[in-house]
Amino acid sequence: PSYIRPNPSVFFPEKTFKKRIDRELQDIMKKLKKCMSGGDHQPKIPLNSRLYTSYSDQVQSCLNQAYMTPIPLIDQIRALRELKMVQSIRKKLKKYKLVLRQTDKSGVLHIGSAADYERKAIEYRRTTGAYEELTSNPFNDIICTVTRLLNHLKSFKRIYECQRIKMMPIREKTELAYMYFIPKPHKKGTPLRPILNTIHAASKQISQFLDKLLRPLFDRFVRQTTFVDGADLLDQLQKYIQKGYFNSSTLFITFDITNLYTMLPQEESLAILTEFLHTHNCERINGLSIDTIIELARIVLQANAFVYNNKFYRQIIGGAMGSAFTLTLANIFMWKWERQTILPKLSSHELYGRYIDDVFFTSNQCEEKVKELLETANNFHPNIKLEYKIGKSVPFLDVLIQNNNGIFASSLYHKPSAEPTVLSFLSDHPRHVFRNVIQTALTRAVRYSSTFEIFDNERRAIRLMFLYNRYPSNYINQEFEKFFADYITSTSSSILPMITDESQFLALRQKLLNQPTAKQTQLVMSAATVQLTQHTQNVTQPNTNTMEATIQRNNEKFKNNIFLHVKHEGRLKGLARDIHMIHDSHFKNTSHGDIRLVVGCRNNPNIEFELSRKRPSSSVLKDPLAKKRKPNEVNGNGVNIS
Repeated sequence: PSYIRPNPSVFFPEKTFKKRIDRELQDIMKKLKKCMSGGDHQPKIPLNSRLYTSYSDQVQSCLNQAYMTPIPLIDQIRALRELKMVQSIRKKLKKYKLVLRQTDKSGVLHIGSAADYERKAIEYRRTTGAYEELTSNPFNDIICTVTRLLNHLKSFKRIYECQRIKMMPIREKTELAYMYFIPKPHKKGTPLRPILNTIHAASKQISQFLDKLLRPLFDRFVRQTTFVDGADLLDQLQKYIQKGYFNSSTLFITFDITNLYTMLPQEESLAILTEFLHTHNCERINGLSIDTIIELARIVLQANAFVYNNKFYRQIIGGAMGSAFTLTLANIFMWKWERQTILPKLSSHELYGRYIDDVFFTSNQCEEKVKELLETANNFHPNIKLEYKIGKSVPFLDVLIQNNNGIFASSLYHKPSAEPTVLSFLSDHPRHVFRNVIQTALTRAVRYSSTFEIFDNERRAIRLMFLYNRYPSNYINQEFEKFFADYITSTSSSILPMITDESQFLALRQKLLNQPTAKQTQLVMSAATVQLTQHTQNVTQPNTNTMEATIQRNNEKFKNNIFLHVKHEGRLKGLARDIHMIHDSHFKNTSHGDIRLVVGCRNNPNIEFELSRKRPSSSVLKDPLAKKRKPNEVNGNGVNIS
């Protein structure tokens, strides 16, 4: 699904070329001027400086040359062949009424009949009861409701002006959300998971604002019962084993919540959010009271209208899967649920943790007692239903864990529906991406493999997988060698770079286990942004205190950086280097030489984006009042629509 066709711009008309060049040039100059004329450094460069003109002319010349230079014939033939292939697939999907989607979790492409998708979508709406169909376009009502609330809160000084501006939707850029479904082939009957694209929704800014406000609090206060990833699970299990709680009778239990995002009861979830903040003494967060936060959260849930199959719907239960705030609210709802159901019944020494809607815990009770606990939890709340597994060998996230008569074993878990696919080496991605794919696969295999034998089998599978995805053998060997460089014995006679014994493997594994994963580092940094300040609430009652939480993010780290992005294509190789040279020719060895230029890549659409066609027509999503119709305008059927 992530494959990108090579050099798609080769067949663009000249007009499209010029538009892209102008757009990239404007973006570069806008960011440059913002930094050089408005930063904290001195002296500032005025906006009318001729230096900007020189810089702009050279960058434009560089872009023109990159886009206008013809590519070799063999590359043109390949680009044309793959373009025709995409066009052919599109025609077949349309002709035979098929739907192409990337699968949930396993990350491969799935083709199903449009009729089957629609049947399952109707069944999903009927079963959950989470959506109601609307008789008219809700765009105007939603944007007016959101705007009115933000203005009301500002007028009563419940939010700051800067917060109001940050959350206020811009009508011209706002669109209705739209729904699409992705298949879950790893489950019986290939059920569908609903996704709401809210990227231009009226409440998107509020959702992001609340998520940035509340997620750090959750990360700080609920870390003990949270699994960040598979490596975190293994780390917690290792501590559990070292304390002597693991034995031959230890059972592993996993369960997931069915349709958690969709089935969240809205008002109850908001009440639990209030309780969460009170429990942790966060009476105000960044100056906002709990009541204000709840009002903002309610508008995110209730202003959740969307388009599906050119019909308008509103979600009346749960939140949008695809909205930033929904994840945080679901986590907080589950914080209360697990405290009422599972945690009170577990022995204090047992391990329990949750990753969103997936839960893992250990037990040394008999299986019947565990089932009784799970069935009680399953009946505790009408909206929260479990699908559980109990055993001595269970998968959780991407780890398979086993209890072999009191000996713990772990390995990488491969779903039965998984395909041996990674990013194809033929894809038009920056070269460093392929290195990262190999390094990530090896790192995960080392972390998850409890013995050298398990790792050795996984390493062979990884090598075969990369060969299958067109990675050259020499390239794989080179990247393997870099990874194992510190641990390969100088006397090893093997053709392939490899670790040759258990002691070498365990040394490498211990080194990697001691290093936090990217997700673990991100969570620690998120929790560290929370600062709590104690305030005396009433001078006549000095023991009555409240806490105010402040979420402080370090914005100083990149203050001397300019981040630019240019389109990545094989034919544009060297463009980033040329822009760096232009920048250095203007600012190196000057008072602005400490400002670092970072040129990143913006990829072209991948094959899944090109073929999936999830987005409805813009005319359905955008502001209906902005449509200007001429008198006596008619539609394609000759019907007057003025």
